[in-house]
Amino acid sequence: MRGLLVRYGLAMTSVMLVAFLVPLGLLARSLAAERALAAAQQDAQQVAMFAGVVADDPARLQATLLAVNAGARRTSVFLPDGTVEGAPAPRGPAVELASLGRALTARTDGGVEVLQPVGGAAGVAVVRTFVPDSQLQAGVLRAWSVLALVGAVLLGGAVLAGDRIAARLSRSVRDLADVAERLGSGDLAARAEPSGPAEVASVGAVLNGLGDRVAGLLADERELVADLSHRLRTPITALRLDVDMLADPDERDRMAAHVDGLVGAVDTVIHAARSHAPRTPEVCDAAAVVRARATFWEVLTTHEGRPLRVDVPPTAARVAVGAGELGAALDVLVDNVLRHTPAGTALELTVRPGPGMVVVAVADAGPGLADGALTERGRSGAGSTGLGLDVARRTAERAGGRLEVGPGLAGRGTRFALVLPAALTEA
Repeated sequence: MRGLLVRYGLAMTSVMLVAFLVPLGLLARSLAAERALAAAQQDAQQVAMFAGVVADDPARLQATLLAVNAGARRTSVFLPDGTVEGAPAPRGPAVELASLGRALTARTDGGVEVLQPVGGAAGVAVVRTFVPDSQLQAGVLRAWSVLALVGAVLLGGAVLAGDRIAARLSRSVRDLADVAERLGSGDLAARAEPSGPAEVASVGAVLNGLGDRVAGLLADERELVADLSHRLRTPITALRLDVDMLADPDERDRMAAHVDGLVGAVDTVIHAARSHAPRTPEVCDAAAVVRARATFWEVLTTHEGRPLRVDVPPTAARVAVGAGELGAALDVLVDNVLRHTPAGTALELTVRPGPGMVVVAVADAGPGLADGALTERGRSGAGSTGLGLDVARRTAERAGGRLEVGPGLAGRGTRFALVLPAALTEA
């Protein structure tokens, strides 16, 4: 923006200089020509005083011609008898016209001739003063040089002043852009120092107000999530008491493990809601997470008679997502299959490493999605909150990936694929 403003100021200054300096240059050339022609006419009039009486005082005429021909101009006298006094010159059409009694100025080769007729007893004599082009343009080059120098100085001053003004303005805009970028990256304490023109300063004040508003809304949301999570502790405690009353030790231990997992999930939600620190990059082995979650869901799939196939690579498939987040997203996708497909529907969990990306997919052989918009937040076809698939989508997008939806097993059902960027560091 700084360069653009400087170029704009330079263009406007150039237009103004052309509008003023070019006419001044043309005026200087016109004045030089008029000055030379005025001097030539003066020479011609001075000689004309004696041209009519040349027979009475030829010496006076010769002396006058010698005096006026001392400079760059050349004056000649064409007498009625056809002789030429002074500087040698051809008797051209302009001289013939002037001999009829008409004073005139005519253009000729190499300059301009000023012709003055003089009547006498012997006839009409013509005084001709020739002004060369060099004298017509005397001082014009110097005038143009001075005007060009003045124009260059003015352009330089305009560039310098424009650069200072543009630097101040662009600095204010860069500061606003930096604060906006910091706010967008999660630094809610970033604030702008309003500066620059009134319009830019008002944008800074509005941006600061926006930061305060966003910080307040996020604080309220964190407190709301934390409060909701705390309210879950009472039913969880009652559930734990019910589990402790189970007679079967194996069943009691299994249910207690599930309750412990639920407690850990609630604690994680509370910690995330209360934490104000920016997220730190996390890495996990997608293959290990899928194997672990498959073991967890295997009990339910076996109970419902669902064939479960797990296809993961033998080596680690590291992705730029934490193990907890990836496990939660995977649980959402598997739970979606269990909720919306009939018992006995086949289910497949796969991990496919690729160039720079790792695809973690959950596919089924059920009836498929009736509405592709069900992957959007708040959309559900079964009366639920509709947040499940959105959780998986946001998990992928936060890591720089995406959630893809396509046909499932054998061309039936649905396939949800988390396309995640591969991580280069160890988990």
